[in-house]
Amino acid sequence: MTTTDAARLRRTGIGLELATLAWNVVGVVLLAILAWQSASVALLGFGLDSLIEIGASTVVIWELTGTDERRQHRALRLIGWAFVLLAGYLFVQSVVALVTGHRPTPMIGGILWTALTALAMFGLAWGKRAVGRRLGNPVLMTEARVTVIDGILATSVLVGILLDYALGWWWADSAVGLIIVFYAAREAIHIFRD
Repeated sequence: MTTTDAARLRRTGIGLELATLAWNVVGVVLLAILAWQSASVALLGFGLDSLIEIGASTVVIWELTGTDERRQHRALRLIGWAFVLLAGYLFVQSVVALVTGHRPTPMIGGILWTALTALAMFGLAWGKRAVGRRLGNPVLMTEARVTVIDGILATSVLVGILLDYALGWWWADSAVGLIIVFYAAREAIHIFRD
């Protein structure tokens, strides 16, 4: 690969991260409003995941502007610790909601946003993985996995909201919170092992 090709791929990677960053900034605001209105643990957790994605995108942009092994290692550790914090917080929130019988109010806005987010994240993840593989950049490829997880989480939250909305399964919201805990913990373990 020529220096010009590598520079072009880095710019493409930065563009994908900026798109992810912009989507998640809008998402954090919308999810905060929707979580507040619906009292949804799943939407709150997904909003916190979006904050992590904002941090991860920022870290990857930082790393792509001056790649070296030490910087890559530090970037991966920062992403990993963010997932540890998310898993711990959501575990407590989900268990408390289940034990106390907390009943969120499912909203159409939550359904629409999570469906759109799932589509956007799967598309962005595909692009990041392709660029990361061509660059041989482990941070961009790891962040592609984070974005896939974001898409999976959006789909899980969507299913939880739909189950509550259509069938009145109030516990589905907290169960989805526990799914997010599982994925966040798994991703943190994967990052720290590598």
